[in-house]
Amino acid sequence: MDRNVAPTRLEDRVKALALALGFDLAGIASAEPTPETHFLREWVARGYAGEMGYLERRLEERVDPRRVLEGARSVIALGLVYDSGAQIQKEPGRATVARYAGGEDYHDVMIDRVRALEAGLEALVGRPVASRGYVDTGPVQERVFAAYAGLGWIGKNTCLIHPELGSYVFLAVVLTDLKLSPDVRTADHCGSCTACLDACPTGALLEPQVLDATRCISYTTIEARGPVPPTLRESQGELVFGCDICQEVCPWNVPSRRTVPPDTSGLRTRVTPRPEWLQPTLEWLLGLDEEAWRRAARGTALRRAKFRGLLRNALVASGNSGDPSLMPLVARHMESSDELVAEHAHWAMERLRGCR
Repeated sequence: MDRNVAPTRLEDRVKALALALGFDLAGIASAEPTPETHFLREWVARGYAGEMGYLERRLEERVDPRRVLEGARSVIALGLVYDSGAQIQKEPGRATVARYAGGEDYHDVMIDRVRALEAGLEALVGRPVASRGYVDTGPVQERVFAAYAGLGWIGKNTCLIHPELGSYVFLAVVLTDLKLSPDVRTADHCGSCTACLDACPTGALLEPQVLDATRCISYTTIEARGPVPPTLRESQGELVFGCDICQEVCPWNVPSRRTVPPDTSGLRTRVTPRPEWLQPTLEWLLGLDEEAWRRAARGTALRRAKFRGLLRNALVASGNSGDPSLMPLVARHMESSDELVAEHAHWAMERLRGCR
């Protein structure tokens, strides 16, 4: 859609409004369930959701968005790029945080624009409109409807991939009772490539588009509240919050291949990682107390892991670092009254002792 031409169709005006509000992508899909949304039942039944019980609690709504909003007829899918494509040179002694997490929490950044779009729908049609918007917090499978809305295709790594922007894209949706013509789906361009499946260090990608979350580093470092499974700790490497490996190896995310539009709205600037979270040192992370952690993580998505979760992850990363200079800090956590922290500290110490 040409942003310089005033649209006449309602569908085009809706998408133009979304782009004017700062989103990079906008498309429309039918609110009907799809084979992909139905697959969630099987996925949960296989145990791949792990501790994410919230997925099962509202399972039928996640299968059929018409159960979320009575009378829903359309889904407006929205996308916002969160990575400029700059190469990150990994340095020894430093941890890795997923690219999306170190800046202002994307939920907070996007929700006001989602609400503005909802209000704008009524202005566009001149009557009350039933709608419900979500930024990765509601019982809606955003990436499925984003794919049906033409925002990209679902790659073998289960991420939505846009042919120009790649997969570093936040998604949001607005369910509405407006009857809008759906956009055309984008063809799958993964072809015979298996780079993401081959690169996953824990084997979480069981087959194309099927992820066992309980083996995924993004799950074990963020969603899981208990111990990181011992069999997965070495594979976690220096990762302390989330994982971008399956995206980093994707040919569609090669910086020279991506065309990221100018950040005229300032939304992407807000989610740019803060300096302290771009590549934090393990020494700094191990030295944080809970109050310092709260200050450093305030306003970011990092809060999701909570203090003890981040400390657990930092201890695993320290054990994988091969850096004996971290031993005094690790030893301090071996005496922790928190059994989770102490157990991971003992594991890290055993690993570091083997490096001397």
